[in-house]
Amino acid sequence: MIDVEDLIALVRNYNPRANADLIRRAYAYGKQMHEGQFRKSGEPYFTHPVAVAAILTEQRLDDATIVTALLHDTIEDTRSTYTEVAGLFGSDVAELVDGVTKLTNLQLSSSESKQAENFRKLFMAMSKDLRVILVKLADRLHNMRTIRSMKPEKQAQKARETMEIYAPLAGRMGMQWMREELEDLSFKVLNPEARSSIIRRFVTLQKETGDVIPKITADIRTELERAQIEADVFGRAKKPYSIWRKMQEKQLSFSSLSDIYGFRVITRSDADCYRVLGVIHQRWRAVPGRFKDYISQPKSNGYRSIHTTVSGRDGKRVEVQIRTRQMHEVAEAGVAAHWSYREGVRVQNPFAVDPAQWIATLTERFDEGDHDEFLENVKLEMYSDQVFCFTPKGDVVQLPKGASPIDYAYAIHTRIGNSCVGAKIDGIRVPLWTRLKNGQSVEIITAAGQRPQGTWLDIVVTGRAKAAIRKSLREEDRSRFIKLGTELARVAFEHVGRKVSDKALRTAAKTLALSDSDELLARLGSAELSAREVIEAIYPELATAPAEVVDAKRPVVGLAADQSFRRAQCCQPLPGERIVGITYRGQGVIVHAIDCPALAEFEEQPQRWVDLHWHAGRHAPVYSASLKLTISNDAGVLGHICTLIGQQKANISDLHFADRKPDFYSVVIEVDLRDVEHLHTLLTALEAESDVAQVERYRDLSRKP
Repeated sequence: MIDVEDLIALVRNYNPRANADLIRRAYAYGKQMHEGQFRKSGEPYFTHPVAVAAILTEQRLDDATIVTALLHDTIEDTRSTYTEVAGLFGSDVAELVDGVTKLTNLQLSSSESKQAENFRKLFMAMSKDLRVILVKLADRLHNMRTIRSMKPEKQAQKARETMEIYAPLAGRMGMQWMREELEDLSFKVLNPEARSSIIRRFVTLQKETGDVIPKITADIRTELERAQIEADVFGRAKKPYSIWRKMQEKQLSFSSLSDIYGFRVITRSDADCYRVLGVIHQRWRAVPGRFKDYISQPKSNGYRSIHTTVSGRDGKRVEVQIRTRQMHEVAEAGVAAHWSYREGVRVQNPFAVDPAQWIATLTERFDEGDHDEFLENVKLEMYSDQVFCFTPKGDVVQLPKGASPIDYAYAIHTRIGNSCVGAKIDGIRVPLWTRLKNGQSVEIITAAGQRPQGTWLDIVVTGRAKAAIRKSLREEDRSRFIKLGTELARVAFEHVGRKVSDKALRTAAKTLALSDSDELLARLGSAELSAREVIEAIYPELATAPAEVVDAKRPVVGLAADQSFRRAQCCQPLPGERIVGITYRGQGVIVHAIDCPALAEFEEQPQRWVDLHWHAGRHAPVYSASLKLTISNDAGVLGHICTLIGQQKANISDLHFADRKPDFYSVVIEVDLRDVEHLHTLLTALEAESDVAQVERYRDLSRKP
């Protein structure tokens, strides 16, 4: 663990005026609060906050952020309080620590609707002070670097969350180095075989061709010296995950990949960037379509650089990034460059973007729409690359890669988007589904009375356009949906022997967390809500009462009168699932789920297949299915799980332990169920339990049919 004086030395390397006393007090306080706590690896827990603080010193951040890193787990995991931290270290630090604590408690990989709400909280925390997310990203980076000490299922969950949320967020903030490391660490957990394969192939390539990085670096330096341009040149091989993603996206083998090397040229001035570009293109052939000028058209996070790909030594493609020192600092730190210090003062980097302005552009127009739309919008914005188009007046419009003229119209104004009927690109009329390219001039043609079309949703890629189109479509169809929903509600209530009333609809709306009965009827009419869900909200006992109870002795349709049957033990099909029968001499018909792998051995024997389906109606709870649960090894947990299964009207017919560990164990429970819907209800109830780490349907394919 780094001691306090070494940590202070790291800070003073870029900020000689750092408040050493504040850092010492925070270090001592954090160490005291975490005394007796240990990480899964067995190390003292305080080694983690110190490591997080050290990561943040690499970005040359201010004292408050370094202190926050040292204290970021105190309010959550120790007896420390917000008031105490504020009294000892000031309200600024207390607010930051509290913000990180709230982010830590967000389960960003939870269910879709909850995930969307947690994303809102994430962006709210970011909008208050972006340093909160900088600490959280450093926290996640250190946790990923030390993830091997966690349980395998926890490793996978953290790695997926990192790959889906934190890595793209780091990239969107301009911290590309962090994004690449987070992705590669996640890749190592989620697909270790693929990563090892990439590394082995890369080592083999180096043995065959030698290390080409120093050779190409020397070639570039030689050309720059001839042109009398002062610049630093660096080369590197791309990360395994970056190579793997390119292989997957372009469906290429490793041997077919060419641009697996990247080079950076750091110049003294903007003018030198373009001079370097000219030298490189004169010496090596440029690859068409691989040139991007982010100096004249910067990204929204402040990133500036020239990108070009050329055919270098021995015909190998190499990517070259050209930028000044100040641009490079922003490229490394991203939005964090706003807080960077050098020689004791805040760096006045002209390319560092204002964090408040950056977060406003990212979260703009996310206030409207439902949870699913918000989640879709955020992910679209975080993963997007950019193209730059011009208005007829010469103004620049930034859009994600793959954007259409409709996206462009909505980027200008919602009114323009709603009334769009056509577009011109560089003066030529084009279809609305055309994909825009860098540097094009776009003109939108509008008409009074035009409304968005439902087909536009398949054309647009921006969150703003999708949200605006959906909102317009909802408003246009709302009255029609309410009328249709009223009739559907009347029929549904009559079907269960009840009369629909305003009070009943208001009660159902409240139960379903909808604003009012009109909203309920509109969703019912638009098929976003089923009549069954409305009835269940008020009369759950009636909604599940079927008109007919199926005879458990003959629940399957398609058998001959003299044919006997039984369910296959390998796949345990349930009513509601697609099934097929296989005839066995002397055993009758064995019923398999349609996706059962055991069916593969009968592909050449079509005469043995029997087309079957389940009887419609209510089945008795006599169909066994196996569930595999990973639960915490604490007193009373197993009993509580068994009680919960009983509450869901499912009977436990067998139970055995698959794996026992000091802190958790896996158990396979066989339960008797009515149908596949009963199974899903039970799985949902179990997944909601905090003591259940994982639950899934278990099919033992080694069992004989």
